[in-house]
Amino acid sequence: MIPKPQITIKDTPIDLARTAADIFIMKANECVARKGQFFVAISGGTTPGLFHRMLVQEPYISEIPWDKMHIFWVDERCVPENDAASNYGASKKDFLNRAPISKTQVYPMPGRLSPEDGARKYQKALMEFFNLKYGQFPAFDLIFLGTGKDGHTASLFPRQKALDEMEGLVISVKGGDPYVSRLTMTFPVLNHAKRIVFMVSGKNKADIVKTILKFPKARLPAQRVQPLNGTLTWLLDNESASMLI
Repeated sequence: MIPKPQITIKDTPIDLARTAADIFIMKANECVARKGQFFVAISGGTTPGLFHRMLVQEPYISEIPWDKMHIFWVDERCVPENDAASNYGASKKDFLNRAPISKTQVYPMPGRLSPEDGARKYQKALMEFFNLKYGQFPAFDLIFLGTGKDGHTASLFPRQKALDEMEGLVISVKGGDPYVSRLTMTFPVLNHAKRIVFMVSGKNKADIVKTILKFPKARLPAQRVQPLNGTLTWLLDNESASMLI
């Protein structure tokens, strides 16, 4: 039986970001103490931006084992990194340019390649890094996700065949806002993570949050995130959680 997700509600987006930073630091230090490394995959979007900026401020920056972590991306738009739509570009501005971390520990998705070539290259990078054979999936220590008003997560959109991909690690899709080609990890990759945290804020997400958490028959992409051997947390602010009560 898939365990129910933990739902954590914070007063404001700042409180939300602080809690996400606390989770990040706790998990990072726990993994480094246990196995000497920490593997995390992050998402783009507006909600995690504040959280990312906190990571390179005190007291957080000094508590993070930067030299032991490896940072990957859940999805990416197929645009140059200096494009405003680039998740990697936003992450560089928000925290990577100020973080004491080697570029060799950061693995951006190759958004400048063709979507098909980019997906193949990132899948190969994951398989080599995690020493995987075909049919195996990486087990990230922590993955941060968000959801759109249509219930998508990563770049896995409603009514697309990408939702049913069960073999590939990374695939190319087209959709979203902006409506562009994208690279995205697949559900098997997400669901092999040890911990997954959804971050959602804002009144405009209240309706979809209620649908995702209260109406399983809606069959939205975000509802397919069900860790096989891990934990799932929904981290919400008061506005995004306003229709749950």
